[in-house]
Formats: sequence, C-alpha cells, structure tokens
Amino acid sequence: MASEEPRTATSTTVSEPAAPAAPAPEPPTAPGAAATRAWTTWTTRLLVLGIVLAALNLRPAITSLGALLEEVRDGLGMSGSVAGLLTSVPPLCFAVFGFTAPRLARRFGPGAVVCVGMAALTAGLLLRPYAGGTAGFLAATALALMGIAVSNVLMPVIVKRFFPDRVGSMTGLYSMALACGTSIAAATTVPLTDALGGDWQPGLAVWAALAAVAVLPWLPFLRPRATGPAPAAAGQPRQPSAAAGVGTRGEQPALRITRSRTAWALAVFFGLQATAAYITMGWMAQIFRDAGVSAGTAGLLLAVTMAMGIPLAFVIPRVATRLPRQGPIVLVLGLCGLAGYAGLYFAPAGGAWAWALLLGVSNCAFPLALTMVGMRARTGPGVVQLSAFAQSTGYLISIPGPLLVGVLYQHSGGWGLPIALMAALMVPQMLVGVLAGRDRTVEEEAAR
Repeated sequence: MASEEPRTATSTTVSEPAAPAAPAPEPPTAPGAAATRAWTTWTTRLLVLGIVLAALNLRPAITSLGALLEEVRDGLGMSGSVAGLLTSVPPLCFAVFGFTAPRLARRFGPGAVVCVGMAALTAGLLLRPYAGGTAGFLAATALALMGIAVSNVLMPVIVKRFFPDRVGSMTGLYSMALACGTSIAAATTVPLTDALGGDWQPGLAVWAALAAVAVLPWLPFLRPRATGPAPAAAGQPRQPSAAAGVGTRGEQPALRITRSRTAWALAVFFGLQATAAYITMGWMAQIFRDAGVSAGTAGLLLAVTMAMGIPLAFVIPRVATRLPRQGPIVLVLGLCGLAGYAGLYFAPAGGAWAWALLLGVSNCAFPLALTMVGMRARTGPGVVQLSAFAQSTGYLISIPGPLLVGVLYQHSGGWGLPIALMAALMVPQMLVGVLAGRDRTVEEEAAR
C-alpha cells in the first residue's frame, strides 16, 4: 500500500508545503491547494463521524429483538422453530446483500451505498413492529438488515482505502462503536419498552431514531463528482474524494479469490464466529430467563456480553496488527468461549455474570476477523474482494446455527443440546482461525 499513500486521505491533517526561504508572492495555484487541504480535513473528520455512527447502528436491530424475543413470539404467535428462523434472518441477509456491495460501491461510491444502507435500516426498523403478522415482520426486518449488510462489507474497504496506515486503530474504533451500540440496545430495550407503555412494538421502533441520525454524515457523499476536492497545487498529488467509488478504471484485474486458502480459512472463521455471535444475540437472554433470571437482568447480562467488545474491540485490532500471526489471539478467545458455554451448561443462573463476561471476550473474534481482512490483502481492490468473499461466504455458513438452536430447544425441551452444539462449533473456529492468521496475503496465493 506504500504506493497508494500519497494519493490517499489518511489523517485529519495534510502536510503543509515547506516555507520559502524569503517572502514571495503566492503562486496562482495556492488557493486551490488551500481548498484541497480544507476539504480533505473536513471530509476526513466527517468520514470518521460517519463510520462511528454507522457502526453504532449495525447491531441494535438484532440485540433489541433478542431482548424482547419472548414478547415478539407471543405477540406474533411464533413457535420456537419460527423464532429460530427469525434469528437466522440476519446472516442470510448479510450473505445475500453482502455480495452486491462491491458492485454497488464501484458504481455509486462506498459513501453513497452506506448512506442508502442507513436509510434502508431506518425504514425497516420503523416499519417492522407495525407490519402486521410474521411475514410482514420478517420482510421489514430483511429491509433493515439489507442496509446493515452493505455497510458490514464496505466498512473494512473504507478503512483500508482512506486510512491505510491506521487500519488497526480505525478498525478498533469502528468495532468499539459497534460493540457499544450492541450493548446499549441490549441493556436499554426492556427499560425503554416499559417507559413507553410496556408494548414491544414501540420498544423496537424507537431504534429507528438512532439509525436516522447515522444517515446525516453520509449525505455529502451521495454525489461523488459534485463533492470532489479542489484541484491540487502544481506538483502535488490530487486528494481522492471519500465518496469516490472503490473501483476505478485501470485498477488491477479481479483476483481469483477462491484459489486462496487463506481467503477460505478467513471465510470459515468469519462464519463460525458469526454463528456464535448471532446465537448469543438471539438466544442468550432467553437462556437466562429460562434459568429463572428476570427479563430485565437477562437483558443486562446480554448487554454485559456485548459491552466487553467496547474496550477489547479497540485493543485487539491494535495488538493484532503488531503480530505477524494472529493465531494466539484466536486461541485465547476460543478458550474463553468454551469456558463460558461450560458455565451456561452446568450453572446458568449461579455464575451468570461470569459466563456473560467470558462469552463477551469470545465474541471479540469479530473485530479480529475484520482486522485480518485488512491484513490478509495487500491492495485496495484485494481488500474489497476479500471483504465481500469472507463476509458473504461466512454469513452463509452461519445461517443454520441459530435456526438449529431453535429446533433443538423446541424438541429437546431444554438448553443442554443447544449449548453443547455451541461449544462443539468453537473447536473448528479455533482451527481455521489459526490458519487465517498466518502471515500471507491472498494476492500471493491467488497468483500461484
């Protein structure tokens, strides 16, 4: 990426040209250069704000539903199997719509796609509680998740393209904001529902307000050619527009990404950690409630699990970028997950807070996976392809997990078999994570 750094906006400031030895009249191009510097500073700050606000909205649609799943099931007349299908909708939508994100980004620009994605999320969250019946609820949920899906794929792309020398810190900031939004939704959905009259419908719809705020920073990027920077001074490279498309003419041809073992390992790792995450977000509150924990406390326990990602999501990517191999981090996270599942199996209520903490640490495999997406590709186009492939394939892999948990729960009458399944899936997650963490790039493997 060294060759791309001169033409990429990588920080909130731009180096000033060296001062002349003696006072001299300003060259004709100086106003243009100053405009470029001002535009770049403003755009970079707006881009960081947009990344943070978008990340805050990437999980409340899911964790707010997990906190009220019992009420939603009763209100819509869902069986355990249908509820399991509902918890499988997020990875299905992420897989299907995630494949379209790179093509949309090349045509309209990543900023424009994220902006429309946040608008779709707002509409879906507002409509789904009042759509009427299970089918309408699922359709509106799919609309919201479509917006999340394209943003999921494009966030690592935006970070790699515009912050190539800050991949670890920017991925950490994005992941930390994502974990913060996840935990806030889990902790406050039940109290908000009570404050709004006790009905689950406004308790879910209220999260549309947060999504609407996230639309605003991306509005300037809807028209990339209209918001480009002023021409650069003579001899200085032109700064790229943050709204510009990911792909441009003259870029390297598409990689044969499926020839890369690292890409496959990363996709499977992404899929298995997503399976664990969506089972946790969709079912963990119910596990605690069935063990005798109150609804409010169960929501707080889920919030604690999600909140563990706030500090760790910032620390783990920074540590990961300093290591040639990320396998040791994968193993530590996996062992925490196994310990948490063992606790849920043997004493779900007795050690509830400890199990919530351990599973929260384990769920930080997500920011690690995002960081490895940026590290396992050498070029910007490579990151686009790897992000789309790993996330879309990974989410496809994760679809059966939450559904299978719902089926096992309904037919076994307890949580023993579902928890055993979760623990068993942690073992292959650790194995493929070690493979994905090896020091190599997909470009090297695809070229062989």
